[in-house]
Amino acid sequence: MDFKPTILITGAASGIGSAVARRVAAPDVQLLLHTGRNLDALKAVADEARACGANVVVELCDLADPSVPARLVQAAGKAFGRVDQIVSNAGKAQRATFEEVSDDDLEQAFATMPIAFFRLVKEALPDLRISPQGRVVAVSSFVAHAFGTNDMHFSATGAAKAALEALAKSLAAQTAADGVTVNCVVPGFVRKDAGGHAATSADAMERAREITPNARLGEPSDVAELVAFLLSPAANHITGQTMHVDGGLLLR
Repeated sequence: MDFKPTILITGAASGIGSAVARRVAAPDVQLLLHTGRNLDALKAVADEARACGANVVVELCDLADPSVPARLVQAAGKAFGRVDQIVSNAGKAQRATFEEVSDDDLEQAFATMPIAFFRLVKEALPDLRISPQGRVVAVSSFVAHAFGTNDMHFSATGAAKAALEALAKSLAAQTAADGVTVNCVVPGFVRKDAGGHAATSADAMERAREITPNARLGEPSDVAELVAFLLSPAANHITGQTMHVDGGLLLR
């Protein structure tokens, strides 16, 4: 019987998450698409994926709620039998200096990124370990590697993304023998969807384009291409890696 992967994608209503959903949608794919807000946008992405032949269910819920990660895995199991692959993409960048960040800001960043990732993957591990193509891809950010780029500071977001990457590497080491791969994708400055959340101004994004060595902003599809590859059978010998999709930004 042909393998039909079930892929759980968080933060799929816009940007990178929606680009990943569109990229992997196919007749042999089953998708659980999540968003924490903007259900209408998520439903539109789901309709596009269905038009490509994918089976799709959607979930609207807040990943900061401790019960939600398990709920998403269980919903995928109920709809499709099990979870084979996870793309942990949900997260919100907050531009703020160290002094500007509050305790609540830091706690929220960790709750919605590394802690949600931990809970989500921990719930899905039994499924991932028996899957013929178990995959985990965590979407990080250049702000975990460069501090003050373009005179912009993301203190809480950078800390949360760095923790996300550390958890992913730890997981990769512990699941490699089971055939599960775990990798991080690290975008640079990426163009936002119209009407989507943007942590930086249009002027700052233009400056970001100027300081990126290939002289352009990333597109969500640029990141989606790498994510799709890491989910594929061709990437079965790649695990524990942190891969940058940034036009050479960190070469500066």
